[in-house]
Amino acid sequence: MTNQEIEILKTLSELHAISGQENEVAHYLFNQFSSYGLTIIQDHLGSIAGLKKSKNKHAKKVLLLGHMDEIGFIVQDILAHGMIKLAAIGGINPLTLTGQRMRIKTKQGTVIHGAIDTTPPHLLKETKQGIPAVESVFLDVGLTSKQAVLASGIYLGAMVTYDVPFQVLHGGKRLLGKAFDNRYSLAMLLTIVKQFKNIELPYDLYVGASVQEEVGLRGARTLTYAIQPDFAIILDCSPARDSSGDASELGKLGGGVLLRYIDGSMIARPTLLAFQEAMAKKAKVPYQYYYSPGGTDAGAVHQSGAGVMTLTHCIVARSIHSPSTIMDTDDFDSSKKTLITMLKTLNENKLNQLAKDDH
Repeated sequence: MTNQEIEILKTLSELHAISGQENEVAHYLFNQFSSYGLTIIQDHLGSIAGLKKSKNKHAKKVLLLGHMDEIGFIVQDILAHGMIKLAAIGGINPLTLTGQRMRIKTKQGTVIHGAIDTTPPHLLKETKQGIPAVESVFLDVGLTSKQAVLASGIYLGAMVTYDVPFQVLHGGKRLLGKAFDNRYSLAMLLTIVKQFKNIELPYDLYVGASVQEEVGLRGARTLTYAIQPDFAIILDCSPARDSSGDASELGKLGGGVLLRYIDGSMIARPTLLAFQEAMAKKAKVPYQYYYSPGGTDAGAVHQSGAGVMTLTHCIVARSIHSPSTIMDTDDFDSSKKTLITMLKTLNENKLNQLAKDDH
């Protein structure tokens, strides 16, 4: 990754945007897309896309799509003595909760800091502390009454996110931060926009960012309906499984872009996987086969209308859905080079060829 790409990812990672409250990221992308002269398209849920229009009057539509939202919390209740109860937004690992520093966005748009309460080990009644449920923890913002909490601008439904910095590790080889799932994709979208700024394409290129992926692929449905693409490439960040050092596990950090052949929401078409693999080989970058019980926006996109030809284009990171995700910058480069090669190869004939039945 270039220093500029790392800075863009840092900026995106340190924005705060849980499902349903993606405004910070949407405003950033609106400004970025506009600065490159893209036509802005928005749906009624808050998803956004930038269009680079082709001079070809009968151009097909190619959509690159990533999601804006991150997992997090909302304020569910405020207790009389000032402690706050939370509700999870998206898939929260409860092992990441206790003792975490958090931030709440107020009605005025200001930030209040706090921490999730934890009990020291010598005061535990049992010899082994159980795993806390999200609804059983308390967020302490240092205020001593419900009235004081409400007066501060905190309200029921307010966004609560992890209060953690972005950090560069190992001289730039690895990056540490929150929300790489899926701010990786948004950094990639902006990289692609810059790469193709002065290049005429034989198709209309849409670079899109959806809302509410973490709670059910909701924005992907509405944005796809608005655009009606002929081909969609979904960018996302999947869980690495290599922490133990077991070489037989899929999803290795530094192993390259993923050929994600099946997951919980989509079965990939063999012709598209073959195209993706050929482009990775042409770009001379590593790639790895991968499957997942989870899903991506591809699950909604490929079922839109009469069906959309859809391919995922993911990388892995360790500890996703936590405040301390680690990704490899070489994987970003492998994804970037493969994607650029794909986009340079696509034209009407190639898209028609890919759309043909595999048999």
